[in-house]
Amino acid sequence: MNLKKMAALRAVDEIGDGDVVGLGTGSTTHYFIEELGRRVREEGLEVMGVPTSYQSMFLAVESGIAITSLAEHDVDVAVDGADEVDPELNLVKGGGAAHTLEKIVDSSAERFIVIVDESKLVERLGAFPLPVEVIPAACRPVKLRIESMGASVTIRSSEGKDGPVVTDNGNFVLDASFGVIDDPAAMESLLNNIPGVVENGIFAGIADMVIAGTSDGVRILR
Repeated sequence: MNLKKMAALRAVDEIGDGDVVGLGTGSTTHYFIEELGRRVREEGLEVMGVPTSYQSMFLAVESGIAITSLAEHDVDVAVDGADEVDPELNLVKGGGAAHTLEKIVDSSAERFIVIVDESKLVERLGAFPLPVEVIPAACRPVKLRIESMGASVTIRSSEGKDGPVVTDNGNFVLDASFGVIDDPAAMESLLNNIPGVVENGIFAGIADMVIAGTSDGVRILR
């Protein structure tokens, strides 16, 4: 079986009747939302979803999942993917440029479950460029500031349109390559203290459980 799908299907077992579910964004979460929708339609599972992007919202609606928001409900369990996961369950996210709302939803949830394939499990974070969402007017000074911290920084450009990627929040994304990140929590705070930064892709200390699809089956990390 596809390893991403393996993890996603196992995560649906963690969802209870009546749960408000944070719906992450990305290829692995795509499988989770589809399977959750199948259980809603075929098994009568009653849930509401809080999407973290337009992509997840459209997919949830197509799948028959009722949509709500943080303005209306608390989140019981959030399920989301990751680009990297270290042994302490610190994450790098934001490959899909949805990390700001993902962090808001995931950190507000009673439980936050991460679903990945085994390639995303790393000893230390840093192989994946770190996404930093910035207000457009602050793009240049923020880029210079992050470069002064030793990173190689690029403005993420779009494949479907000319120019930079624009997030669901109307902002730009800088991809910062620091190499190995020795202290994820400190780096997360440092970047978020730069004026003009909306949010960065380090999720330190908020994951409760990681479900990894591996060639030997499902692996659970807590």
